[in-house]
Amino acid sequence: MAPNETDDTTTAGEVEEPRAGRRKAARYVVPVTVMGVAAATIGLVPALADSGDPDLPDVTAAQLIEKIAQSDVERLSGTVKITTDLGLPDLGGLESGLLSGAAGGEDGEGGSSADPSGRLTELASGTHTLRVAVDGPDRQKLSLLENAAEYSLIHNGKDVWGYDSASNEVYHTTVDEADAEERSAQQPPATPKDFAEEALKAVDDTTSVKVDGTAQVAGRDAYRLVVEPKQSGSTVGAVSIAVDSETGMPLKFTLTPSSGGSAVVDVGFTKVSFDRPDASTFAFTPPKGAKVTEDTEQDRGHGDFGGKPERGPKSEEDLAKGFDGLRMLGEGWNSIATFDTGAGAGLPTEEEAGDLGGFLGSLGDQVKGDFGKGTVFSTRLVNALITEDGKVYVGTVTKDALVKAAEAGK
Repeated sequence: MAPNETDDTTTAGEVEEPRAGRRKAARYVVPVTVMGVAAATIGLVPALADSGDPDLPDVTAAQLIEKIAQSDVERLSGTVKITTDLGLPDLGGLESGLLSGAAGGEDGEGGSSADPSGRLTELASGTHTLRVAVDGPDRQKLSLLENAAEYSLIHNGKDVWGYDSASNEVYHTTVDEADAEERSAQQPPATPKDFAEEALKAVDDTTSVKVDGTAQVAGRDAYRLVVEPKQSGSTVGAVSIAVDSETGMPLKFTLTPSSGGSAVVDVGFTKVSFDRPDASTFAFTPPKGAKVTEDTEQDRGHGDFGGKPERGPKSEEDLAKGFDGLRMLGEGWNSIATFDTGAGAGLPTEEEAGDLGGFLGSLGDQVKGDFGKGTVFSTRLVNALITEDGKVYVGTVTKDALVKAAEAGK
């Protein structure tokens, strides 16, 4: 059977055999909280070539997942094209401003336009081009290309530099080896590998995984792995991962919604090389006249790129410590996180809050049920229901699924 004809399908039991590989893959997974999915999600302009699918040996889904897990690429350079379509309302820049402010970015008090905690949130919307370079765990560079300007984030040994050419501002901090891995794990996903390994965490008995042909990405032959929910009710339609046939590294990641239309997330390389980048790539000296902000341990906020990270929640029990009574409902792709903000702490009505209530109401859909009344705030991927008595239900599920969960939990 040719690769593009395969209907090989596997579930969690088949995938779990290569345990050593799974442990290795897990080291690179980017943890994203339920509410952070929308903020961290970035996508990419399609990079698949139209020149015909390559002829590659047959592989099973389990073998391809094992190949991803065993991929040991530590050196590369290339270009990534990024776009996202979450279906958020056009608020004239309010969305990006809120994201930047929430992260303590350039609009925050005392912030620098070169601080990565604010700049990287720009990847949550719009279309972007990135240049990336990696030489092992101690040297990485990511450059966000803009109109007549560039923002670069460089990690070279103990030094982390951010440079905004538009404002000629520089951000600098230092990190120790013990913090490096956790710091890296807290960054928004920015490559197909980041997204692919996060998606593969969801593979269980509620998931169908199959090899669906081949493709060329950035001039390299790749297999196409397709991951789909078996359940109805999820906003996720399918995840497609183009896996380099030689190295096992994911080269392209596409997430399409169950509602149809364009991809919500589409991340891929347009150019890639696995040669060692030149050492000068990671060298940085502040330009003459640049404003330099030194981020000391006392100044830095927890979770910032250069700062000592807070250890994020690893389990439902850990998550519950950060939220009042957080519970997970359902399973697999239909999981819903719910917590109580306190009786009567729901969104204000229009009568209670005047213009603010009307504004917030205009961003969501009013719903009713056995639980009472509430407002559903929707994107093409993540939906959240806030009831009038202050309960919150959120997940990558449909509005109807949230209403049913609220009715069951009343």
